[in-house]
Amino acid sequence: MNATLSASVTLPASLESRREQMFPTLTEPEIARLQRFGSTRTYAPGAAIVTAGSPTPGLLLLLSGEARVSAHEEELRGQSMVQYRPGGLMGELSSLSGTPALMDVAAISEVTAVVIPAPRLRDLMIEEAELGERIMRALILRRVLLLELGLGGPIIVGRETNRDVLRLESFLNNNGHPHRRLDPDEDRCALTLIERFGVNRSELPIVLCPNGNLLRNPTESQLARCLGLLRSVSPDDLYDVAIVGAGPAGLGAAVYAASEGLKVVVLDCRAFGGQAGASTRIENYLGFPTGIRGLALMARANTQAQKFGADMVIPAEVRTLREQEAGGGRRFELTLGDGGVALARSVVVASGAAYRRLQLANLSEFEGTSVHYWASRLEAQLCAAQEVALVGGGNSAGQAVVYLSAHVPKVWMIVRGSSLSATMSRYLCDRIAAQPNIEVVLESEVIALQGEGGQLASITWRDRRSGATTDRPIHHLFLLIGADPNTAWLSQCDIEVDSKGFVAADAFAANDRLPFQTNRPGIFAIGDIRAGSVKRVAAAVGEGAQVVAALHRYLAQVPESRSAADAPDTASAAVAPILEVAHG
Repeated sequence: MNATLSASVTLPASLESRREQMFPTLTEPEIARLQRFGSTRTYAPGAAIVTAGSPTPGLLLLLSGEARVSAHEEELRGQSMVQYRPGGLMGELSSLSGTPALMDVAAISEVTAVVIPAPRLRDLMIEEAELGERIMRALILRRVLLLELGLGGPIIVGRETNRDVLRLESFLNNNGHPHRRLDPDEDRCALTLIERFGVNRSELPIVLCPNGNLLRNPTESQLARCLGLLRSVSPDDLYDVAIVGAGPAGLGAAVYAASEGLKVVVLDCRAFGGQAGASTRIENYLGFPTGIRGLALMARANTQAQKFGADMVIPAEVRTLREQEAGGGRRFELTLGDGGVALARSVVVASGAAYRRLQLANLSEFEGTSVHYWASRLEAQLCAAQEVALVGGGNSAGQAVVYLSAHVPKVWMIVRGSSLSATMSRYLCDRIAAQPNIEVVLESEVIALQGEGGQLASITWRDRRSGATTDRPIHHLFLLIGADPNTAWLSQCDIEVDSKGFVAADAFAANDRLPFQTNRPGIFAIGDIRAGSVKRVAAAVGEGAQVVAALHRYLAQVPESRSAADAPDTASAAVAPILEVAHG
């Protein structure tokens, strides 16, 4: 083997059988084929080849010598995790995305390695299909290993039930980024960090980033910038298409557009995956007969889009969208929440929908701590050994209630309708009926929440037929009651929407429009935000693929504007506002 795991590292059972895939052995001919994609560098014994928190040089192919991979955390520093020998490939998904490295790599002896930077690694994936497949699988499995071990990311110090701790952990989980959480009441390392940086308990949570920076209760954008996840968009870059929203529709469009040679940027205000990423298990998606976790499916799509060269700018909130005439052509200017600007010849709106909320006066007091809009492993851990309640009767609610039933003693499923079968797939109805710890309460609605300090103590629901009320000592409530299109702002900007707020964009060419085109040429809408769309993951991905054909036709019809460097200043150009409200 060209890579050896330290004896102190135990692979999770799910990864043990894939050890050879995680650390593939390259033959001499394969090494020769890879050398043309990079440049050769030499490192002295003891030299740092890669430093966690610093920009990754890319994928490293070891030609001679030995190198050690270790965690950057102070208490783990120096403990070898993996040792590589000639023929070994050093790197993980950050090598492909160009984001900062997650682990330290040091030379044990003098090392000679071929360094393949991220852009050339993406070329390798395309030009060397078989080798590219093996490398991609290894990079993904190594990220999974880091996620399982909680190594290679920031350290969050704060209590498990703290609203902001949950917010930050959820953000990192949804973006597939490793991290650790330390409880200041139980962990000595947490106390050491608090004392070292002079942190007052009222300032918790704090986040220690791998680059050494300490953040006090940061926003998601501040954390993303510290971790190097949020890249800046150059105002000199003119993209063929800007995709707003990184759910299944947006990622589908990104994969197909980038693979067909279009220059693509994807913008999302929070994380890739959308509502599909929050699904605990998708069992009716073609090709996955045993089902797949929504986040796992969307993470693959996100990686696939990067493989083909799409620029992923997440989290980035789109604030405004303006149309410009420049150089004889039309283009669009998207202003971002941090003041940055993205320029594109066309725009695909795939910003999905916003979760519906119960109309209860004190609901916001418990959101983020006791009221949840998805059910992931994080929430399941919070609810262990407790009764929980879930409101909703669709497929997402069904998937969540089945998932939760495996982690808690009892789940109350509260449904406004008179049956589940009218709104839920049959296989889920059958599965729910088979779980003895799920009790379905039909034709009922939650009418009151009780608690204090952000912690839910009990809930009350009412039978809509009899008016009888029920109180239960429940500390966690899940709301999966659908979502409304994120388009309230479009009605002000001459983008046509239907009576429910969904964007009017026909899937077929109609009224002299291209498929999926809105009433504004160059702006397209796909996925849940589009009127008449089928609210299924497969349908959203399909629309993402279909819209690319329309994009090609549109771009062929519209002259390409001059580059941003040659274009008039935005302030002096003729600019017509189209979208003026934040997406997401």
